[in-house]
Amino acid sequence: MGKYSNLAKEIVDGVGGKDNVISLIHCFTRLRFVLKNEDLADTESLKNNKDIVDIIQRGGQYQVVIGMNVESVFDEINEIYHFPTEENKEIETSNDDETIKGEENKSFWDKAVDLLSGIFVPLLGVLCACGIVKGLLAILTVSKIISPTDGTYIILNAIGDSLFYFFPVFLAVTAGKKFHVDQMTSIAIGASMIYPSLIASVSGKAMSTVFSGTIFESKVYLTFLKIPVILNNYSSTVIPIIIAIWFASYVQKFAKKISPEAISNFLVPLITLLIVVPVALMAIGPVATWLSNIIAWIVTFLYKLSPVLLGAFVGGFWQILVIFGIHNGIIPIVLNNLATQGYDVIFAANIACPFTELAALLALAIVLKNKKQKETTIASIFPAIFGITEPAIYGVSLPLKKPFIISSVSSAIGGALAMILGVKFYQMGGQGIFAFPCFLSTKSTNFSGVISAIIVVVISMLISFTLTLFIYQRENKKTLKGNN
Repeated sequence: MGKYSNLAKEIVDGVGGKDNVISLIHCFTRLRFVLKNEDLADTESLKNNKDIVDIIQRGGQYQVVIGMNVESVFDEINEIYHFPTEENKEIETSNDDETIKGEENKSFWDKAVDLLSGIFVPLLGVLCACGIVKGLLAILTVSKIISPTDGTYIILNAIGDSLFYFFPVFLAVTAGKKFHVDQMTSIAIGASMIYPSLIASVSGKAMSTVFSGTIFESKVYLTFLKIPVILNNYSSTVIPIIIAIWFASYVQKFAKKISPEAISNFLVPLITLLIVVPVALMAIGPVATWLSNIIAWIVTFLYKLSPVLLGAFVGGFWQILVIFGIHNGIIPIVLNNLATQGYDVIFAANIACPFTELAALLALAIVLKNKKQKETTIASIFPAIFGITEPAIYGVSLPLKKPFIISSVSSAIGGALAMILGVKFYQMGGQGIFAFPCFLSTKSTNFSGVISAIIVVVISMLISFTLTLFIYQRENKKTLKGNN
């Protein structure tokens, strides 16, 4: 019996038992169940469990908020119950009418959130790890502690760039699981799209130009069966490979139908690769690239239209996205912006969010009189330092209401100030205190980006801390007067 065995059993019983679970993944603080029938879950019982922060039912997922111990609880659950993983979910449940009906009843939004979560959540840990390495490398370079020609720099840069450069390969794995495409075939598709000789062709002399005079104007560097191929460098890109794997799911089904069983083990991937890769390079890739550029253009347009309003909106509403568990749905947009223009302003606008929550906690830890509330508040401070705010939101600020509003307003002010100071987000990385290196470009010659981010955080924290302290000190005085 492990440390979390009892909790694991209570959670599975609470969600309706093992037979009610289709799949289970986890992010930084939540267990994300996909259930056959959410009505079978005993939500109130789970909420009353002292080891569970909250229950969120959003995006087609039944989310059990645990906190920083989520991975240990997740491992304990799977050690006991061995739930189907995403890649074999289709096989395990394809004949289950109840499961199929549950999937069909999901709204388009629920399906989209579930899809994005399934593709990106498994990558968040290594995404942050590689981002932190890149951020620290930028700090070391600007500080002139190492130079780009040093062996130390080259090795650390390889570590930091590994996921980002080969992003289509990593996404091919997770997207393949969601779309039920053979894992090795998915990897081969992703690797084909960033094959060195194809990337080298883009830097060569163009054979011709197509769609001249339009926003889709593109250069042709080679042909396939005499058909012009609009090549792009797909390293670090997000949208092209996801669409390509989605297309591969249909090609693979077709290939399975027409392939003799005796040779299907190699004929199915052969047919899939021969159809998907050329189509991905000739059609899906270019269209997805144009779509990526349009998304980046929209964000840039909003930023130029009113950077202050954009910053205030993102900063002020970010915690609400966290509450609904759909904040991870923003990650593809951020990654797309980083790939297309080298920076992002969405994550720059929410830089203050975890820190305003932290400031409110610090103020509450000073003024709260209720022993249980005070203990919960103090316990939530440490995770908040590292950007994990769910324990603070669900355990403290949201139940008390006023601290949550103060934190959100302070974060909105921080988002607006970040845009005024021109803060930009240059690479994925850690959260909380580990996020600061992300505001330093690898091309920077000074620490102005990090300094601006720190200024935003300090001012936002002061506002949140002061307002929370002032309001609750007044409430304590009123209570004392009432008792007299």
